[in-house]
Formats: sequence, C-alpha cells, structure tokens
Amino acid sequence: MVKIIKKTIFLSLVLFFGTVIYSNSYEIVVDVSEQRLYLKQFSKIVESFPISTSKYGEGSIENSFKTPLGSHEIKEKIGDNVLVNTIFVARKNTGKVANIIKSSINTESDHVTSRILWLNGLESGINNGPGVDSYSRYIYIHGTHEEGLIGQKASHGCIRMFNNDVIYLYDIVEKGTKVYIKA
Repeated sequence: MVKIIKKTIFLSLVLFFGTVIYSNSYEIVVDVSEQRLYLKQFSKIVESFPISTSKYGEGSIENSFKTPLGSHEIKEKIGDNVLVNTIFVARKNTGKVANIIKSSINTESDHVTSRILWLNGLESGINNGPGVDSYSRYIYIHGTHEEGLIGQKASHGCIRMFNNDVIYLYDIVEKGTKVYIKA
C-alpha cells in the first residue's frame, strides 16, 4: 500500500512539474534591426512575425516614445476573447472596432487593438525603476490599425503586430513569459 501511495505521489509531481515546465517553455525575442518578433520554445524558433517598433528609435527614458531594450517579461495580458480589431484606450475595451489601414499611411491616432501583452522590465536602471520603467511607460506588444506600417519603425514605443498575429501570440504565451528586445 505504501509503494502505491509513493508511486501515485511521484507520478502526480512529475505530471504537475512537467506541465509547469512545458506551459512556460516559450520566450520572445524582438529584433529591432530586423523588425521581427521571434517566438522560441526550448531555445528553438517556432514562429516569426513582422512587427513595428518606435519611429523615435530605441531607449528607455520616460516620455521618449522610444522602444526599450533588454530583458522583460509579460506582466499582464489584456483582451481575452474580444473581437479582432477592438480598440483599447487606457487598457479598457471601448467596444469600438478599428478600421484597418493596409497601405503605408501614418495617421494621427495610435490605436491599441485586439490584444495587449504589457511588459515589465527586469533590469534595474535600464528598463526597470524611476525614469526608465517599461511597465510605468505602458510598453506593450499589441495590435494596430496601421497594419500597412508593419515591418518599419512607426510606433510610439510599443511593439505593434498584425492583429491576427497578436491574437495568435496572446493565446500561446502566458504571464511571466520572458521577452528580450535587442537593437
């Protein structure tokens, strides 16, 4: 009887920890020079997406509108099950759907659409802490209504994706997924 209980406990622990390891096996690499986001699993690239980073360049200074570099993690996921192209304002679902611009036109608005993966910097003084904090700067991976600008620097600091791509990514990754942004 003791052997059966020990085996049951052992198998339960293996199943539990195996699930935890597998479910958080993804990481994201954002390559600004290539304007691409790479989804990696167990250190192998499994998906690649075109993106748009800041038209103001790279940097972490508050109010610079630049894309921060370095190690981050997904701290918040916002947008479960909302319609594709839904517009968010201050992370709230407006109930409005954006008109998607497929041509290379830069508009006055900078809509956050479909899903939000809110990033938290992990490097003190670089992308975390006073004056440089990615989370306080509201740095996201998100959809955009300006899909015609994907593949070139056009954002106000965030990482923009095609709406269908960000929904796909959102459904795969979890809070705590590591995100590395490099120049």
